[in-house]
Amino acid sequence: MLDPKEFRNIIHQDFTEVTSQEFLANLKKYCPEIFEGDNYPNVTENLNNLAKLYQSQGRYAEAEPLHLQALELRKRLLGENHPSVAISLNNLAKFYYYQGRYTEAEPLYLQALAIAEEALGENHPNTVTIRENLQRLRQQQHPSS
Repeated sequence: MLDPKEFRNIIHQDFTEVTSQEFLANLKKYCPEIFEGDNYPNVTENLNNLAKLYQSQGRYAEAEPLHLQALELRKRLLGENHPSVAISLNNLAKFYYYQGRYTEAEPLYLQALAIAEEALGENHPNTVTIRENLQRLRQQQHPSS
């Protein structure tokens, strides 16, 4: 199996001209084990990584469906209230936030925060990060607050 650090090195190369089909074809070629069975942690992580790559390139139309797919896959396999679902909700909310789509981001942050607080506790690092992201969004919406 490809070690996560090695995978990060691969995806951080200059892929400006690589399509999602080419990227996934290379993953299947070099890392077939991540596509076997319900190996969802790798699949959802790869969907998120590819979405972040596209996002960093300004390819928002290609990034959004990948964020949505990772979220739906985690919900289906892990349940609506799993901490990994909170992470996917936070990722999608952050994606909307950076595009100025605040009204779409806020309910996702709120849902992510509720899941994280219940599943992980109020002081868990993931919960704190989601709370800070929500606060940043609210400060952006209401700068005088």
